[in-house]
Order: sequence, then C-alpha cells, then structure tokens
Amino acid sequence: MKLLNLDLPSPAEQLAADEALLDWCETGAGGEALHFWEPRETFVVTGYANKFASEVNLDACRNKGVPIFRRCSGGGTVVQMPGGLNYSLTLRVTETGPTRNITSANQFIMQKNRGAIGTLLQTCNLQPATCNLSVRGHTDLCLGNLKFAGNSQRRRKNFLLFHGTLLLNGDLSLIAELLRMPSLEPDYRGGRPHAEFVTNLGLPAKKVKAAMVEAWNANKKLEYPPLAEIKKLAREKYSTRGWNFKF
Repeated sequence: MKLLNLDLPSPAEQLAADEALLDWCETGAGGEALHFWEPRETFVVTGYANKFASEVNLDACRNKGVPIFRRCSGGGTVVQMPGGLNYSLTLRVTETGPTRNITSANQFIMQKNRGAIGTLLQTCNLQPATCNLSVRGHTDLCLGNLKFAGNSQRRRKNFLLFHGTLLLNGDLSLIAELLRMPSLEPDYRGGRPHAEFVTNLGLPAKKVKAAMVEAWNANKKLEYPPLAEIKKLAREKYSTRGWNFKF
C-alpha cells in the first residue's frame, strides 16, 4: 500500500481528492493507498444524502462565516476543524476477501484501525482499564461511550473508498454550535446532545498517523497522485452550490 499526504489549499480540493483517488484506482491507473489530511480552517461537511437544512445550523454557520460542503460518501454531517485528522483508504474489492461487501469491509477496516489506536494508547500509557476502546454503531471509534472517530464508505466495482475523521484536539463546542441533532443516530447514542456524545482522543496527529501507517503497511510514498483530476473535480463539483446544497 502507498502513502499520500496532500497539503491542498482548499476544503473543496481535499474533499475532491478522495473521489478522484477512487476514480483513478477504478480506471486501473492507481492502487491501494492511505491518504491523510488535516483541516486548517473550520467548515461543515454533510454526508452525500443529508438534507443540509435539517442537519446544519445555517444561521450559526452564516454568522461565523463557516462554509458548507458535501462529500461523495454516506454517513452523517461533521464539523471539520483544526485539531482533527482525516484519513482515506482506497482498497481493492475482491470476491472472497474481507472487502467483498459493505459489512465485511466495515468490520475488517474498523478492527484494523481499532488495533492501531489501541496499540498507540498502550504505548503512550493512556489506556486504563476503564477506557474501553471499541467500535460501536458499525463504524464509530469510541472511548467508553464517547465517540472520537466516524467513518463512511463508497464502493465501485473494483475499489472502495473508506474514509473518516478522528477528533484529536479540536474545539468540540463548535459541533453543538454549528450542527443540529442528527436526523439518524446509532442506538448507543441514546439521544445524547453533541457535548455528551463526542470527545477528543488527545494525541498528536503525527503519532496517530504513524500508528495507522504501520497497521496498514503503507511504507511506500505515492509519487504521482492525479492532481489535475483533483483540481478539476474541486472546481466543477465540490466548489459549486449545485453539489453542496443539492438536498
């Protein structure tokens, strides 16, 4: 697996990169890769099918000048902010392997990610018995019953995209300020407001990335990502009101 760290200048380009990488792999030009990026500003990202008016506090976003974007995968609406870490995996779909269907891929990827974070917590002496690092709600990583990472998946015939956000040291008050209560929630949330549902992992991005690189054996650099395709997709899709406010 190859490793990619793209420092792109805009949220639209960072979101476009995930779709462009998936498209690139599907054409046969690219292969399995692990990609990281860290937001430099605050913005909101809805899941593909989310209705922005019911998921986002539009007045708060407008008053704070926080832009709203839409990603290509499902899942819920999130606040991207400094102190968060995003990753994406492009993995080959095989007929009999762990990526063969949505459920199997979710389980395979989340257990590997959980193992990476668990090992890191132990190395940093930050995993007491009460910590209870677990996968809940299919693709959430939690400390106890508090979520610090959410994930989503998009599939094509030959490759899938699996990506997520880990809250490391972000301003969690922004989530309650900018988002409404979600229209759909996992059972384990139990109706809790944002402030009682999320937490920071409290580890530096450098260490988290290193743990995930080791877990996925992503030790070779991806030399020639499809930058032209990323910029085109950002310009023609992810920067447009027609895409970001389509539902």
